[in-house]
Amino acid sequence: MRQPFGQLKVTVVQGKRLVIRDFKSSDPYVVLKLGTQMAKTKVINSCLNPVWNEEHSLSLTEPVGVLSLEVFDKDRFKADDKMGKAYLNLQPIISAARLRHLVHVSSGETPLRKIIPDSENCLARESSIICINGEVVQNVWLRLCEVESGEIELKIKIVDAPSR
Repeated sequence: MRQPFGQLKVTVVQGKRLVIRDFKSSDPYVVLKLGTQMAKTKVINSCLNPVWNEEHSLSLTEPVGVLSLEVFDKDRFKADDKMGKAYLNLQPIISAARLRHLVHVSSGETPLRKIIPDSENCLARESSIICINGEVVQNVWLRLCEVESGEIELKIKIVDAPSR
């Protein structure tokens, strides 16, 4: 049975060096998926380095899975073109949220864990999980797969995680 764990706040911050899928540019948007839940950003027209700064809330249940994202180019008269996909294993941030309760971190800024890019993840660069005034936050750049280039920046935050 799936147990509630809290809310995952995902801010889709920006994209960099996204691929061209129209004549000279693309009209990108991001689709986030966690289990059966889905969230979608707005479309940014004619832009390969879009800034969304959109926050989406998803429910976390245990066992915690993987947050996946896919970037698409919005097309008017045909199916939207794929611009790459990536995923983020949520287990490290969940473990850090539990650690925060064990060590009673509540104020200031405390580093909890670092994750480095490897063949098992889509990280484009090292990512730190920190506790800022009691909230567990991870800023992450994900390298888009199955595409020539592109990265997406996310800010992940766990809200209302029980101490267990």
